[in-house]
Amino acid sequence: MIRRFTYLAVPLLFLAACEEREAPAPLDTPAPPPVPTPQAKGSQPAPLGGAREVSERTDLFLFEYSYPQAAGETQELARWLDSRLERERNRLAARAEEGRNEARDNGFPFNAYSSETAWEVVADLPDWLSMSAELSSYSGGAHPNYGFDTIVWNKERGAAMEPIAFFTSPQALDAAIGQKLCDALNAERAKRRGEAVPEGSDDTFDTCIKPDETNLLLGSTNGQSFNRIGIQIAPYLAGPYAEGSYEFTFPVTPEVLETVQEEYRDVFSAS
Repeated sequence: MIRRFTYLAVPLLFLAACEEREAPAPLDTPAPPPVPTPQAKGSQPAPLGGAREVSERTDLFLFEYSYPQAAGETQELARWLDSRLERERNRLAARAEEGRNEARDNGFPFNAYSSETAWEVVADLPDWLSMSAELSSYSGGAHPNYGFDTIVWNKERGAAMEPIAFFTSPQALDAAIGQKLCDALNAERAKRRGEAVPEGSDDTFDTCIKPDETNLLLGSTNGQSFNRIGIQIAPYLAGPYAEGSYEFTFPVTPEVLETVQEEYRDVFSAS
């Protein structure tokens, strides 16, 4: 079951052909006060259970947010995701209102803002649900921003964890897979650029990226333990916007297992 909610207000203004990047707000940033928006007739608070898709269009913004059935069937997780939904929607509405007022005061045209979040399951284990999200936003300018988010949900405790928290330290994980990540990244850079990364270059777009600087994913091929580590690198972190994002997957090796905190060691297995 997918719970779809579509809210329509006045027609959405045409978005600019090119949009400007804006970094997603930190997870612990307080939400701004809600900005009232007319809702579809008869709309009710979302019931728990199943997937959820929300789409809201106004003359100020386009807001879209979704998560899969596996998340919706977990009551605490659904509530956690719904609270994120409300926070992001309120933040977008407030920013769009400010942007329109600023544009009007300065005699500029206003292009509607947007925010899109789509959560997906990476791995569903007996006691853990690993999830990732694709994010896209626009708040005026040359082009949109897009990036990623991730959590691992502890089904027994009813709490979200950052993937890096499973390891003894970011430095330990970097020692285990950092060079593999760097080699894979430089090989992909060379394909996209048509030339190898200059050896010894200190340019931001040529240097290596540490695992904890990326969107880290915990994956599984057996449905019982985490035996894959995913890496997602958003634009501007490893290359210019035109190069797009980079994504890699590495197996959990004995070396990686050594970096996992003892209390979570039985949740992982080497491939």
